[in-house]
Amino acid sequence: MANVIAAPGEVFQEVKAGPPSTANWLAPALILILAGWLGGWLVLSQESVKQQLSDLTTKAIDRQIEKGKIPKEQAEAARQAGQKYGGIGVKISMVATPVLAAFFTPFWWGLILWLVGNQALKGAFGYMKAVEVAGLANMIGLLDAVVKTLLIIALGNVFAAPSPALFLKDFDPQNTGHALLGALSVMTLWLLAVRSVGLARLSGASFGQAAAWVFGLWAALTGLMIGFGAAVRAAFGG
Repeated sequence: MANVIAAPGEVFQEVKAGPPSTANWLAPALILILAGWLGGWLVLSQESVKQQLSDLTTKAIDRQIEKGKIPKEQAEAARQAGQKYGGIGVKISMVATPVLAAFFTPFWWGLILWLVGNQALKGAFGYMKAVEVAGLANMIGLLDAVVKTLLIIALGNVFAAPSPALFLKDFDPQNTGHALLGALSVMTLWLLAVRSVGLARLSGASFGQAAAWVFGLWAALTGLMIGFGAAVRAAFGG
């Protein structure tokens, strides 16, 4: 699995030529879950992060009060409820997000690689081979989790990540421009490049052809999600 970082082409060539192996996607998934849980625990143990999350909850409720969606006489009760349930939500997310990322990503990106590789690039490989490639590529996701954890602890900022957004003074996840900058993480681009190598090896296409599809689809899906979030906020006055 570690060879995916140093020599992904060789690893994916072995995956293509070798027999099916559940361990190729399951082992990275389990490691990613453990790393995610450990990183989440370390992050939430930081007082600066706890204070930032508390401030974000308070600001969100204050905006609702200013817009008249919460009566002023209920403001204090709303703040207390927000702090209580916001904290619970963060802890649930800390447990659930690594599990979702670890098990959903290989099958979702496996489906994308399988469809593109067989239909657009005229390859001939099975769906589970694509899942193995996507699962092994998640070793880059493991590095991403480690880097993010270290940045958050070092900077005391829950939004810290190796992306251009790191240079913003006050990152706002609800700001469309900020969200776009945050999506351009160095680790994400590396992960996409590794997925492209895997697609190229499985399909027999060139890296350039594979990368055009992988990066293009990622850009389209990311833009769609960010745009959908902006539309929802605009519709509900968020």
